[in-house]
Amino acid sequence: MFNGLGSALAENVIFVVEFLLIIVALFIVAYLVEINVRKKDGNNEKILSTRMITVVGMFSAIATVLMLFEIPLPFAPSFYKLDFSELPALIGAFAFGPVAGVLIEFIKIVLKLLIKGTSTAFVGELANFVVGCSFILPASIIYEIKKNKKSALVGCVVGTVILTFVGTSFNAVYLLPKFAELFGMPLDVIIGMGTEINPNITNISSFVIFAVAPLNIIKGVLNSVVTILIYKKLSPILKKTSK
Repeated sequence: MFNGLGSALAENVIFVVEFLLIIVALFIVAYLVEINVRKKDGNNEKILSTRMITVVGMFSAIATVLMLFEIPLPFAPSFYKLDFSELPALIGAFAFGPVAGVLIEFIKIVLKLLIKGTSTAFVGELANFVVGCSFILPASIIYEIKKNKKSALVGCVVGTVILTFVGTSFNAVYLLPKFAELFGMPLDVIIGMGTEINPNITNISSFVIFAVAPLNIIKGVLNSVVTILIYKKLSPILKKTSK
């Protein structure tokens, strides 16, 4: 497994470097936003506290397990599947802030690679991380500014909209062309996989509209609903754990 992962890293070193730069950029965004919100609120508590790191580790493990259980969807090619790994990240971000959410997303990807490796030359992992953060960050930032049920709901709605937009555009502009490039196949072959499922899919635009966008909407809505339903019950437990 580790030999295979090492080979994949060596073969796709430029893409991996791009991947790491995106990770660093999202960490910086999360940190700057969170530190500014805390300063305005007069909150001097450290972002990377022991309590946060402990819960992040636990939630990252849960997210990794959930990521391994993928649900195929009838309207998308087989390499697009639904999982609920954003659920622990969103709960963790609501409890401890945007940085915690990005950390859970990152550690989840690392653990998944160590356990299962990559079958998509890291494209799938990058997609999962970026799309996940596009949902977690706006939702948790809105909730961080004002922590109440209305903000949580608004944050989840905004997060789902941004998730859908980023997931769709990122796939069209970068991920799908990069996937075709790394695997040495024409982009038309990938589009053809979508056409076999839905005749309305004839090009990259219709591919992401009919296959990628619905997946992201479903992911955002389901994760949001579950989070809204269970977070209030989990919050006291997390706060008790964090003392």
